[in-house]
Amino acid sequence: MSDKGITVKLLVVDDTPQSLELITEALAQKGVEVLIASDPEAGLGIFMRERPQIVLVDLVMPKMSGMELLERIAAVDPGTDVILMTGHYSADSAVEAIQKGACDYLTKPLDLEKLRSRIRALLEDAEKRRQAYQLDRALVDAFQFEGMIGRSPLILETFARIRRVAPHYQTVLVSGATGTGKELVARALHHLSPRAAGPFVVCNCSALVETLLESELFGYVRGAFTGAAQDKTGIFEQANGGTVFLDEIGELSAPAQAKLLRVLQQREVQRVGSPTPHSVDVRVIGATNRQLRAMVADGHFRDDLYYRLSMVEISLPPLVDRKEDLPLLQKYFVERFAQQYGKQIRGITRRAQLRMAAYSWPGNVRELENVIGNAAMMTQGSTIDVSDLPELLKETASIGSRADEDMLSLHEVQNRHLARVLERVGGNKARAAEILGISRTTIYEMLSKMNENESESDPGTKAAGATR
Repeated sequence: MSDKGITVKLLVVDDTPQSLELITEALAQKGVEVLIASDPEAGLGIFMRERPQIVLVDLVMPKMSGMELLERIAAVDPGTDVILMTGHYSADSAVEAIQKGACDYLTKPLDLEKLRSRIRALLEDAEKRRQAYQLDRALVDAFQFEGMIGRSPLILETFARIRRVAPHYQTVLVSGATGTGKELVARALHHLSPRAAGPFVVCNCSALVETLLESELFGYVRGAFTGAAQDKTGIFEQANGGTVFLDEIGELSAPAQAKLLRVLQQREVQRVGSPTPHSVDVRVIGATNRQLRAMVADGHFRDDLYYRLSMVEISLPPLVDRKEDLPLLQKYFVERFAQQYGKQIRGITRRAQLRMAAYSWPGNVRELENVIGNAAMMTQGSTIDVSDLPELLKETASIGSRADEDMLSLHEVQNRHLARVLERVGGNKARAAEILGISRTTIYEMLSKMNENESESDPGTKAAGATR
């Protein structure tokens, strides 16, 4: 790290001057700035001003205990590595410290070589996080496509389909659950088409009342009805030479479906109250979160209109089918909202990521965007933690992870227990290995097998991509 000129700030809070001097001498090295405080309240003040990456805290101090200081630091920035030091070791306090966010618990008199080794490991982890941050940033940049982000097979195939269709389509149907990014797909089709210089006009069919739908789509002439004081062009005429995007097209009434079919067939519109049709040259993209084929079978949607629209269909997968998309999506939204709110937010803690990975995201990418936007607004630190997430996400993980556990195989119980321990220690694999009594290598092997099993059971989860 020092070769790159990076300075890591390290804060030591201890009410014993000898300890402060000893630790400062032991940890003084190029690339590390050691800050000291002999009073916990002064130490908290230094932490708030300087935001050190690593903090060493004595457990027993006047005015404020090391445990309380740990809690206050974790509340502000759970991404800080905090090491508790004590001359009065107890297993209970060690467990409590880890549960409250400490990354280690050392006994006095300190083994200085062990302390140096632990700090070196934390510095190496910090450097890896910095490199991962840069890699994630590069990945987000590399896998952006027309306002969408993704590198999964599912999403890359969608991108490729958009590229193939865009130069040639006249009508396209975009299907997918709410929040999967149907309008972004429509905008990408328009932008990559020969009509890109023309208008892109959006109509939300579900937002229009039946009595106004026809006049909004096709326009009207003066005197056509009470209140029609002048001629008005409809959406199709406004989009002449470009693209009309009809969102929630499954909500159209039967009369409106018939009139839309005529537009698609004849390429002309007739304003309300006018006997004269007007020619229009538009491409039409319809979008729906409903099963139009089933609606055709039930008689709720015209079959001829459905087949006209679905000559090309692009179907978007839900986020739950591509959970590995989450890291890129999280990175993208964190950066966007950090800039929007003027905050220095580095990312999301490992335990918060685990909670988010356990959630099913029924609202898809739009829900994820809202969750991260709200969390970025609420957080007081440089990372988003579990406490910043909505209650629903906090509850879902704990309930779902233990459901029917008495009927699971021993192997599955072992995997779930490992996941819970990693969550409790913030993803620290070294600490998890100590608690479980196994080596860190064994943990990596277990995690690798879990990922392989997920991939084999559901190839869709080996995807990473984004739409809004």
